Amino acid sequence: MLTRIIKRGGRKIPKSDANELYPHGSGYRNSGSGSSSKVTVNHASRTTIPSTTNTTVQQSNSHALPPALSVSDPIVECLPHFRDVAAPDRQALFVRKLNLCCIMFDFSDTLKNAREKETKRQTLLELIDFVHSGSSKVAEPVQEELIRTISVNVFRPLPPASHENTGSENVDPEEDDPYLDPAWPHLQLVYELLLRYIVSSETDIKIAKRYIDHSFVLKLIDLFDSEDPREREYLKTVLHRIYGKFMVHRPFIRKAINNIFYRFIFETERHGGIGELLEILGSIINGFALPMKEEHKLFLVRALIPLHKPKSIGIYHQQLSYCITQFVEKDYKLADIVIRGLLKYWPVTNCQKEVLFIGELEEVLDGTQSAEFQRCIVPLFRQIARCLNSPHFQVAERALFLWNNDHIAIHGLTANVRKMFIEMDNELFEEDWKLSPPRQALMTWLWSIRAKTRNIFLLKDARYDAKETIEAFR
Repeated sequence: MLTRIIKRGGRKIPKSDANELYPHGSGYRNSGSGSSSKVTVNHASRTTIPSTTNTTVQQSNSHALPPALSVSDPIVECLPHFRDVAAPDRQALFVRKLNLCCIMFDFSDTLKNAREKETKRQTLLELIDFVHSGSSKVAEPVQEELIRTISVNVFRPLPPASHENTGSENVDPEEDDPYLDPAWPHLQLVYELLLRYIVSSETDIKIAKRYIDHSFVLKLIDLFDSEDPREREYLKTVLHRIYGKFMVHRPFIRKAINNIFYRFIFETERHGGIGELLEILGSIINGFALPMKEEHKLFLVRALIPLHKPKSIGIYHQQLSYCITQFVEKDYKLADIVIRGLLKYWPVTNCQKEVLFIGELEEVLDGTQSAEFQRCIVPLFRQIARCLNSPHFQVAERALFLWNNDHIAIHGLTANVRKMFIEMDNELFEEDWKLSPPRQALMTWLWSIRAKTRNIFLLKDARYDAKETIEAFR
């Protein structure tokens, strides 16, 4: 019998058996289901696949690969659609499809594993449709596998930034073409799957917050440094939905964003997603309750105002200006703090940055009350005077537009005109103050126009013009 066993052990493996063991040389292996149209990838003989974030995925498939095969040469088997199986079996099928999507591919070579990549893409589409349809509630263990699959795919080392590749420190992100991740066809579907899970009415927040925890949110926020604008746009939508639905995470999200701003302002001055994070904060600030908490005021002083310091402010200035004006509209008493903060970080040699500051200053002044305006009027007008004398025509021209602002052109100037009337000839002013209110307002307004267009500083000339103006209303 021993001799017979030895002879059988040396027998050549039939071609059909070899195809089952080594499908990468002979195509897909059929599982025997004639109606099946999906395939699944059996992972390597190890039971887990490490991800870049030390997250492991437990494998539920009992078929093992030969030790010589790697994940890049996977065994695949057909899987049915959800509609082709009974409702009680769909949860198990969902997990099997999630396991398939844990396989990672090299997208730098478009021809490598092309069929397996397409299989994963189609499976992700089917998972999205299943979660979005809400045909059956996803069980708690399946939700854990879902978040684990998403983590394996999206939490990865980001490629080096463009300035790190070129070695140049003077790279302008606005001029350079944005980096486009070749793996985006799969990443987009994974983000869409996460988004559908978050917004689904079937998702129980009490259960979901066990898996979308602080660690998950922090890793998600770190991905905002991606250079691919498409990924940052999806991250913005996902994080905004998490902030709106998971109230328990709101303070943590705000603190995490603060830390990114601090690191950007005081250490690196390089980050790809400051604009997107400010967009999220714009809607958050808009929802702040009144009276405003001290925590939010500190965020304005310590994070938002210092964001005017970096040289790359042009990339995110529009979003930053919106956040600043939201604070002033919520609490007008913060206008003095904001204006003094702008004056503190006012650029000296960067004319384009100075034009941005003047535009933001004009928006802040629109929401400023007279009392706050009076507190900062002296340093403000000193800066405006420097801008008017700027050798750069755009700075001087933009500063001239400030005269269209109500505070500068009407409130401040007419108050000064009235003061000038009293100082010039108090008796004449008191005599004519008996005029009707409409005539008083019109007289003061006309005097404001004269003061703008004529250089009247000598007392005798001012007294003459004052008399002339008053006589015109008799």
